[in-house]
Amino acid sequence: QVQLVESGGGLVQAGGSLRLSCVASGSIFSISAMRWYRQAPGKQRELVAGITSGGTTNYANSVNERFTISRDNAKNTVYLQMNSLKPEDTAVYYCNLDLMRLRLERYWGQGTQVTVSS
Repeated sequence: QVQLVESGGGLVQAGGSLRLSCVASGSIFSISAMRWYRQAPGKQRELVAGITSGGTTNYANSVNERFTISRDNAKNTVYLQMNSLKPEDTAVYYCNLDLMRLRLERYWGQGTQVTVSS
């Protein structure tokens, strides 16, 4: 089995920064992609950023040029550096890991709360 543990969330003022981490453990093989999603109360879960096994990154328009996704393969860890935070970034942030073996396997962490005050 695979486990994902997010950390790094907290309360920050608008304009501040946070760095989220997601550590994967267990049977980690054939990583297809790692992503960060977020969900605010009353809203749909949305994709924030993703990175493929080949290193290709993509970002939601709302966070482009403010957030950076990166990974440390040796540590099975993906990061989300969040700069110039805005109140609308407030949400629970979830780590997603996709493994492609015989079929696609998708795993989720429990989430970490990010709150940005004005």
